Amino acid sequence: MNKQNGFTLVEIAIVLVIIGLLLGGVLKGQEMIKNAEIRNVITDVSGVTTALYAYRDRYNAIPGDDLLGVTHTGVASSNGDGNGAIANGSGGTPAEETNFFAHLRAVNLLTGSGTTLPSHSLGGTLTVANGTNGLSGNVVCASGVDGADALIVDTKEDDGVYNTGTVRSDGSAAYASGTAVSLCFEM
Repeated sequence: MNKQNGFTLVEIAIVLVIIGLLLGGVLKGQEMIKNAEIRNVITDVSGVTTALYAYRDRYNAIPGDDLLGVTHTGVASSNGDGNGAIANGSGGTPAEETNFFAHLRAVNLLTGSGTTLPSHSLGGTLTVANGTNGLSGNVVCASGVDGADALIVDTKEDDGVYNTGTVRSDGSAAYASGTAVSLCFEM
């Protein structure tokens, strides 16, 4: 008798099902990791906003803009002008947006080193400013966010439109995958 060695159709089907399950698990895992990174950006921004409110409750001033910044924090040359707006340092005034993080770190409301801008979970940095991207008042921005991720963040936190609401991008067009934007949130 001639016995043939090989795989039966059932055995091949079982192997293909196992490969499909493994591939599906890997893809779902990647999606879960990306969703966690996006949630962490929102958490990072919320942490900065919470730290600002804690500083304001403690010292009745905005970090970086604090007229008594040196007294409150011990950070040399860090007094702001006390006008309530986090300024960018033009016109000879100190850079309040960099002192913002130094003040929060000096009083242990944020971790990190000095005036170094903190990074967020999608690889960019967090900054603060006043009246940027069409928003009024002080804002915290996450730079270097891919357009596709920015759309997800904006949809979760606001209206999903790049130039309206309390979350806005610096782009001049709708969010696009592969295009990095700075995503700003009203504080």
